[in-house]
Amino acid sequence: MQLSDTVAVITGGASGLGEATVRDFVEGGARVAIFDMNEERGTAVADELGENVIFNKVDVTSEEDVQTGVNAAMAAFGKITANVNCAGIALAQKTLGKEGPHTLSMFKKTIDINLTGTFNTFRLCAEQMAKNEPGEDGERGVIVNTASVAAYDGQKGQVAYAATKGAIVGMTLPVARDLAFYGIRICAIAPGIFYTPLFEGLGEEVFNSLSSQVTFPKRLGKPSEFGAMARTIVESPYMNGETVRLDGGIRLP
Repeated sequence: MQLSDTVAVITGGASGLGEATVRDFVEGGARVAIFDMNEERGTAVADELGENVIFNKVDVTSEEDVQTGVNAAMAAFGKITANVNCAGIALAQKTLGKEGPHTLSMFKKTIDINLTGTFNTFRLCAEQMAKNEPGEDGERGVIVNTASVAAYDGQKGQVAYAATKGAIVGMTLPVARDLAFYGIRICAIAPGIFYTPLFEGLGEEVFNSLSSQVTFPKRLGKPSEFGAMARTIVESPYMNGETVRLDGGIRLP
């Protein structure tokens, strides 16, 4: 699928990895619907990038919100051919700590946004993709989800986050098999340590410590590199049912 023919729904598209993906896709000629809770930032990005981008304030955990956003994308662009899911949170808490056991509400919140929100979005996007006229190889759409190296190398305090990212990896193949009949592909990207708003303000010492753990190159990933990988998946018709680590070779101890 060529980016110039793509209409993409991108969650978390107002900042970080999602925003970088929006920018990469628009540069390649795609039309994009941003789904995000940050209305001010999302509107600013859409206004900056012009008529090929719309913003919808969407809570990915809400079936009604996502359906409304999907309807808006269909009304604006007439179709959906790609969905990149970047919306997520990274809350840190140990299974058992000084203040007691992991808060169940925090665990459920992480699951709800990172996992259920991802599934909620791509299932409704897939419904619209299935209506598209098939292209080469019968392709009608492609989904790209965001996993993490935490799915494999989860650290202390990452039990909830790692569980969601492991689940993203685990459901990739069965969803690929579910959607093959409709000509819809699905892959996931497992980023390592990327320089996103999460790391702003942590200081040079923390920044250098994190960078030193990367095998090569010795730096944090750039959001634009995530966007480029998402673009590669969309444009590579033989990529399906796979999770790609994008991490500079890092293997966290």
